Amino acid sequence: MMNKNSQELWFITGSQHLYGAETLQQVARHATTMVAGINDRAELPVNLVAQPVVTTSDEILNVCQRANTAPDCIGVVVWMHTFSPAKMWIRGLSSLTRPLCHLHTQFNAEIPWENIDMDFMNLNQSAHGDREFGFLMSRMRKKRKVIVGHWRNPAVLKKLNVWSRVARGWAELQRLQVARIGDNMRQVAVTEGNKVSAEMRFGFSVNGYAVADVLAHRSAAGNGAADRLVEAYENAYQLSPALQAGGEQRESLLEAARIELTLKSFLDENNFGAFTNTFENLGEFSQLPGIAVQRLMEQGYGFGAEGDWKTAALLRCMKVMGEGLAGGTSFMEDYTYHFTPERSYVLGSHMLEICPSIAAQQPSCEIHPLGIGGKSDPVRLVFDGQPGSALNASLIDMGNRFRLLVNEVESVAPLQKLPKLPVARVLWDPKPNLDVAATSWILAGGAHHTVYTQSITTEYLEDLADIAGIELLVIDDRTRVRDFKNDLNANEAYYHLFQHGF
Repeated sequence: MMNKNSQELWFITGSQHLYGAETLQQVARHATTMVAGINDRAELPVNLVAQPVVTTSDEILNVCQRANTAPDCIGVVVWMHTFSPAKMWIRGLSSLTRPLCHLHTQFNAEIPWENIDMDFMNLNQSAHGDREFGFLMSRMRKKRKVIVGHWRNPAVLKKLNVWSRVARGWAELQRLQVARIGDNMRQVAVTEGNKVSAEMRFGFSVNGYAVADVLAHRSAAGNGAADRLVEAYENAYQLSPALQAGGEQRESLLEAARIELTLKSFLDENNFGAFTNTFENLGEFSQLPGIAVQRLMEQGYGFGAEGDWKTAALLRCMKVMGEGLAGGTSFMEDYTYHFTPERSYVLGSHMLEICPSIAAQQPSCEIHPLGIGGKSDPVRLVFDGQPGSALNASLIDMGNRFRLLVNEVESVAPLQKLPKLPVARVLWDPKPNLDVAATSWILAGGAHHTVYTQSITTEYLEDLADIAGIELLVIDDRTRVRDFKNDLNANEAYYHLFQHGF
């Protein structure tokens, strides 16, 4: 993961020369105090750095251009302390490519009723200075996050923390390289897409590699490395008898460790943050990577099965956004339903590749046959998911745009034991219910692959969609199918007009 100390958000304060030098000095002191206070209180994953107060069109253009090219700057937070005529901001905002957050606040929390005078009023004009700034951004169709409230308010700081994490995830997408090991699962539609359009929209690149390219890193598993990794497995998981020392399939565990070391060496040497594979193109792999992929995801790599590069990239981005937060994030697939008259549930799982960051208990390390792929039995981690609030997110290519689809869910403990199901799994209750959620998901063209997370909320993905300039659809406890259809139709018209410059 990335180092907090290497990344910054720039805090830009707007004013003008109308009020005189003394007022501008006070504006600068207030901005510096606020930045220090936010850094102390907000627990941001990056550093908030105060920039000199801007008062002219040239100063604004200069700071925006510097933000664009500063390698450590991943976004800007802008605030109008006084009135700052917004036409001064046109050139700067036109050039700005970094994510933008508009913090609508003021230095003082309350009105000093007995002492307020016109000097105070001239200094503390955020209430209308920010509205002037807001008009211009709307007039320019500038996407941004708007946060309203006093800068010491915990609710305000929480929103700023969320947005800063999203800016961090967006910065990761700008540099992300996705390795597509093999190709797409044959004849599957939703895992395909336009990789050129994706790189233009999000920044991440996707390129294909043969299994032989990965196996060229087999030496990373030598010199006792596989034995040491197996020891780590023994310390972290409950090994099934067949995989324990002296067990009849111990060699399969060693081979799984070799695959993990080989994959990690390939990814790290080439600076890949995410990858895909497919059971239809395993080459000289002796078994489909199971525990290897699960553990690599837990370390922060993005992953998509069957060549699903969009899910792999989204997973990496969401891992970065949720770093250090409670809960995990995993590749996921809607697998089978539990229909009852009282309540219906989804059992999410995959053949092998579910991240143990979402496990409710210590995973069991097991080996079982796999009916596809034509290889040896693969080693995998088996566990139940942690109950609690979660969401599933799907990034899909609609041909003329990318759509980010989100379904909020409530994960629950399995209703009964699953002694014969040899894969990691999660049972969830989709909001508002399975009928409405699945109907809406299917109408929206949502994929069967998703990113499942308990560490971040819908707010993060709403901010991400705004920064990326893509469509967002949310299925939650307020969703109604008729309204959802209307949203789909309205969005279709909007993006058609947007594409043609209206």
